[in-house]
Amino acid sequence: MPNPRPAADIPLDPKTLPRLKEISTATIATLLYKKGFKSCYIQGVSPLAADSPRMVGPAFTLRYIAAREDTDPIEAFREPDHPQRVAIETCPAGHVLVMDCRQDATAASAGSILLTRLHVRGGAGVVTDGGIRDAAGAAKLNMPVFAAKPSAPTNLTKHHAIDIDVPISCGGAAVYPGDIIVGDADGTMVIPRHLADDIAEEGAPMELFEDFVLEEILRGVAVIGLYPPTDPDTLVRFEAWKAATSRG
Repeated sequence: MPNPRPAADIPLDPKTLPRLKEISTATIATLLYKKGFKSCYIQGVSPLAADSPRMVGPAFTLRYIAAREDTDPIEAFREPDHPQRVAIETCPAGHVLVMDCRQDATAASAGSILLTRLHVRGGAGVVTDGGIRDAAGAAKLNMPVFAAKPSAPTNLTKHHAIDIDVPISCGGAAVYPGDIIVGDADGTMVIPRHLADDIAEEGAPMELFEDFVLEEILRGVAVIGLYPPTDPDTLVRFEAWKAATSRG
């Protein structure tokens, strides 16, 4: 099978990203599953800050391979074309930097200094299946940072930065440049770019129905027939609820 079409060939509706910022990753996961996509959750990452704002943006990727003693001495950071540094300086504003560390968090993939620079440049967030050093400082940024865990060792001890803006795996999920990344307290989802408009359009009605379901459960209604709405009367009550609450 061919790779997905390039992001430049799949324009997004201007309403898509703002809509996705209001939709939970749980809802997105369910909607993707309904479309046959079961492997779009980035495993093993969580926000460094408990009160982190929701993260939404197109993916800009950085791929690491295993480090080796002859390729990753400390002097490597002096190279002006070091891919990690170049990624920080070229990630477009509004994009999420997604780093593939082979799910190895025994060393950092970046630290608070580089992430602060990304934040100043307008980055929408960071996702890494590796570690983050100076994690307390990174957690204070007004930019969401999702990582496997804090990790003090420099990336050079385990990770060799090699490719920018190429297809990667992060936390077991395929990420193609331009895919839409959404992160919240439940973790991080990758929305294939060609599905983003549909997911954004379908998410709000689904969450509206779930708000109704929660109110029904709180007043003592049983789940069977309610969620999913196999009892026809459920949808009748839902329409009445929308009218009474002026929602939808």
